[in-house]
Amino acid sequence: MGTLTEEIFSRKLGREVKAGEIVWVELDRIMSHDTMSWLAIEAMRKVSNELGIEAKPKFPERIVIPFDHILPPANIDQAKMQRNIMNFIKEHKLPHFFQEGVCHQIMIEKGFVQPGNIIIGSDSHTCSYGALGAFGTGMGSTDVGIAYATGRTWFRVPESILINVTGEFQEGVYAKDLILKIIATLGVDGATYKSLEFRGDAITRMSIPERITLCNMAIECGAKAGLIEADEKTVEYLQGRTTENVDINNNGIIKANNGNYEQTFNFNISELEPQIACPHDLDNLKPINEVEGLELHQVFIGTCTNGRYEDLEIAANILRGKRVNRFTRTIVIPASTEVFQKANESGFIKIFQDAGCIVCNPGCGPCIGRHQGTMASGEVALTTMNRNFKGRMGSPEAEIYLGSPAVCAASAIEGKITDPRKRREE
Repeated sequence: MGTLTEEIFSRKLGREVKAGEIVWVELDRIMSHDTMSWLAIEAMRKVSNELGIEAKPKFPERIVIPFDHILPPANIDQAKMQRNIMNFIKEHKLPHFFQEGVCHQIMIEKGFVQPGNIIIGSDSHTCSYGALGAFGTGMGSTDVGIAYATGRTWFRVPESILINVTGEFQEGVYAKDLILKIIATLGVDGATYKSLEFRGDAITRMSIPERITLCNMAIECGAKAGLIEADEKTVEYLQGRTTENVDINNNGIIKANNGNYEQTFNFNISELEPQIACPHDLDNLKPINEVEGLELHQVFIGTCTNGRYEDLEIAANILRGKRVNRFTRTIVIPASTEVFQKANESGFIKIFQDAGCIVCNPGCGPCIGRHQGTMASGEVALTTMNRNFKGRMGSPEAEIYLGSPAVCAASAIEGKITDPRKRREE
């Protein structure tokens, strides 16, 4: 008997595991992106020397390296770092290297995430993988480098918080609004080193992209992981993306089993309205009517939180036949090449371009404030990103507001924060 987190660790170790235990685990995948891989490589070399072993990855086939944070490189130093990483990849014949979009989207859509997997990544939003029933968590470059060398890492198995979600979204309200509400309710440190386990009839109805949005932002209230039990939708999503045999009827799918939860929170999404996280942290949440009309200098739709096809479809349907405000820089970045191509085939890219948006290559874009939309002092942005920390998108004197793709698209047209439900009424 255990929480989903405990059941995943128990299956992996072949014995009953309880929250609070310290365990060593052989990892299913290790992910590192362009801005952290070189630090991980240096850490691998250092620990290998200390252990007296050859300085090379123990399981090259388990390592996935997507370039995404600064793609293409924006300066000479970044270009040099990326070239050094590529030389390492060639030297050690690492088979999984990509320059096709945001690392978490690549991991999921390329089939590197399976239900029951335990995965670490050099990015805090590795918790996204819980949308497919995998335990994914972010770690620093030293831990990732040690995992390169040994294929293993240690965990204190997290306690779990149950998030029970019922009801149905109103028109114009989405998974992004829900996770913003959850984070503000728990607090930005309300789930530190816990697993958030999402459950309920509303979760069952959600698509995989919606589930990714929820799990992606679990870290924003301090959680070690965000988890949703795999189901038929998970299996359907993975078909054609992996050679692994994933069958809802076999023992490959892990379920929670009457576990003890540290806390339980109940949310009825039928009562939810569009939410806006205001500067400079996600605790500062307001319903949209309290911030409507705020002038915007930039709108950004994309990222590992809301850059998938379904997100772009929502935005495109609002922007179709419209023009964005000419003084509001509006940036759209699909999360991956696959998403970009599908959106292009559906005509969404043309809709964005016709509306006056700047459409960039797949990647993280301005989410870390280094290129493709860096903000100046005094500027105000509304974005689908997962963080609004001071200085996140450039100047520490800029202000960042977070909302759904629908809110962002409607607001881009008006040049100010706008309720998307009002745009639909026109």
